[in-house]
Amino acid sequence: MSRRSGQVLLIVFLVLCLDQVLKIWVKTHMEYGEEFEILGMHWARIHFVENEGMAFGLSLGGNLGKLALSVFRLVAVGFLIYIIHSLVKIKETFGVILSFSLILAGALGNILDSAFYGLMFSSTPYHGGVATLFPAGGGYAPFLFGKVVDMLYFPMIDTILPDWLPFWGGQHFEFFRPVFNISDASISTGVISLLLFNRRIFKSKPMPTSEEATIVPESKDPVQP
Repeated sequence: MSRRSGQVLLIVFLVLCLDQVLKIWVKTHMEYGEEFEILGMHWARIHFVENEGMAFGLSLGGNLGKLALSVFRLVAVGFLIYIIHSLVKIKETFGVILSFSLILAGALGNILDSAFYGLMFSSTPYHGGVATLFPAGGGYAPFLFGKVVDMLYFPMIDTILPDWLPFWGGQHFEFFRPVFNISDASISTGVISLLLFNRRIFKSKPMPTSEEATIVPESKDPVQP
């Protein structure tokens, strides 16, 4: 195993460990909708919710959409592994490999929820109580139909907009509203890093023009004695 391959495995392993440990703790210790502040900061909270699988609480809806999303994730993970393997072979910079590794780790983290949480946990009660890990009666959903656990909530701005503001005056405004998890944050960090610092990988080399392609360099005559 090369040094870069070891770095990829270490990054993916660390992100998955942090993600799954926090998710399992939240699911087995918190009631649905329960929250508490992180280090006493009102704008940073742990808030337990679940969703059908898309990032930041979004969903496709219905069992068919859930299955399609899970299958898409599996295909995407296979494609990401292929890309990272190719980048390691050509000895791409660590920044690019790190970005794709974070995206891969995040995708795997949410796949684990969808694939196995329905088998591992009892259903989370919506009116008090917590889920049970490996319940005697079996889990709440079949393979690939589990719900993704979200808990990171950062409402940094929570206010009422001034009345003089057109259209939205007097309405409640909250930023940042979505609840997400470490996997979502890992994917977002990887994508943003690629877009801000590694945009060159999206640029294809210009194709030679027809004139350039037909130009044959002149050969030099051998030196005469």
